[in-house]
Amino acid sequence: MADPSVLIIGAGPTGLVLALWLTRLGITVRIIDKAGTPGTTSRALAVHARTLELYRQLDLADAVVEQGYSVPGTRLWIRGREAARVPFEQLVSDLTAYGFLHIFPQDEHERLLITRLESAGVRVERQRELVGFTDHGEQIEARLRGPNGLEQRVACAFLAGCDGARSMVRQTLGAAFPGGTYPQVFYVADVEGDGPAFNGDLNVDLDESDFLAIFPLADRGRVRLIGTIEGDEKTLEQLGFDDISDRATRSLQLRIRKVNWFSVYHVHHRVTEYFRRGRAFLLGDAAHIHTPVGGQGMNTGIGDAVNLAWKLKAVLSGSAPDALLDTYEAERRAFAVRLVRTTDRFFNVAAAQGRLAELVRTRLAPFLLPQVVKLESARDWIFRTISQITLNYRDHGLDEGHLGAIRGGDRMPWVRMASGDNYQTLQSIDWKIHVYGTAHADLEGWCREHALPLHVYAWDPGFERVGLKADAAYLIRPDTYIGLVQGQQDPKAIQRYFERLRIRP
Repeated sequence: MADPSVLIIGAGPTGLVLALWLTRLGITVRIIDKAGTPGTTSRALAVHARTLELYRQLDLADAVVEQGYSVPGTRLWIRGREAARVPFEQLVSDLTAYGFLHIFPQDEHERLLITRLESAGVRVERQRELVGFTDHGEQIEARLRGPNGLEQRVACAFLAGCDGARSMVRQTLGAAFPGGTYPQVFYVADVEGDGPAFNGDLNVDLDESDFLAIFPLADRGRVRLIGTIEGDEKTLEQLGFDDISDRATRSLQLRIRKVNWFSVYHVHHRVTEYFRRGRAFLLGDAAHIHTPVGGQGMNTGIGDAVNLAWKLKAVLSGSAPDALLDTYEAERRAFAVRLVRTTDRFFNVAAAQGRLAELVRTRLAPFLLPQVVKLESARDWIFRTISQITLNYRDHGLDEGHLGAIRGGDRMPWVRMASGDNYQTLQSIDWKIHVYGTAHADLEGWCREHALPLHVYAWDPGFERVGLKADAAYLIRPDTYIGLVQGQQDPKAIQRYFERLRIRP
């Protein structure tokens, strides 16, 4: 096969999304995976709002929503009884077109991504693994081992390590992976059955210090159990569903007819010391891992891929300097560190032991949570945190300017309009300018001269509600984050922004 511009190691969601974005941008890729087949089991379930927003750029969002399941609410259980229910319509946010909790198991998710990638002419090369690589400065030479045991040498401009927690790419780079391991053993079980907790909602048991949740799937009568096992002296290999079945059936009144699969594992909380070294990059679980609480892992890896893809395209096409690629690490590592701390804190609260912790879970939480979500500010905070739409890239080099609450580096606010929404024009993966109000003639002329798309929206009071200012210019990056906020629509300021970064849009 011809040498690719980008060699992707690992065909999980992160690697597949990177391959899809790069292929859409006209960059040649090869993607390999040492597994013989795609995954048939799944740990990751939730696809959050920010991921769905980004998926609109590849016309993926509708398919994910149609094939998955939107959860209507969550129920809190204590001592075998339902203590409270919080309908998700109370948490539904008008901050995004995807104001809901969406379940789409990782194995089904991967199959969809693989199908889309194959329709674009790229196939995952199975039973092929990375043996090692050398960065020669101008290119990388990678050594791959195929199913027949023979090695092949491949030259590429860049190498992307999407190869999981035991990443060969990270090991070859010699990058430290500091962090720790939770003492609990996590389990995931896909089961069929019935009972009060087979109700289509997300059910969480607050009784014990070992975490237990039941996630509904699109197929009624089938759910995913995710929990922890404490105090068991068996090894991981010795643990089976019988070791947790009594806890599940006793606490949440499950009647299980069939166990489709069961898996146990230890969970780490780690962030690698760097995401880029020379021409090699780390993404997804190869760069950061954390507790499954909140369903952030897969979504964060997908965010890594989208952030890196447009920057690789810009450098490979000669429209940006190599220094642009340094902002991948600056932006994504800062978020990963913050996320690991946040999920770690949430899990430690959920799994805390002792009389006080038990009182918080069994007495305060069932009473307070339904009351808290009645407050709009609390609902927005919960949704923003879980959905990742609060993520911003402020103070990392590509951001400039601010007006009101909106600053360069922020996600472009979403606004519903009579004719649709303002994200329709974000589907193209390129630089663009939005003006809400009236565009000045000199800005229109500059955009025509530089072939930069300009989208003008007649002013509507709804724009002010999300913080947009009338007649301001918002320069938007290819990944739908704001690069520059410019209140005067000054083409010279936009020109200086690109000159500072040495980017040709």
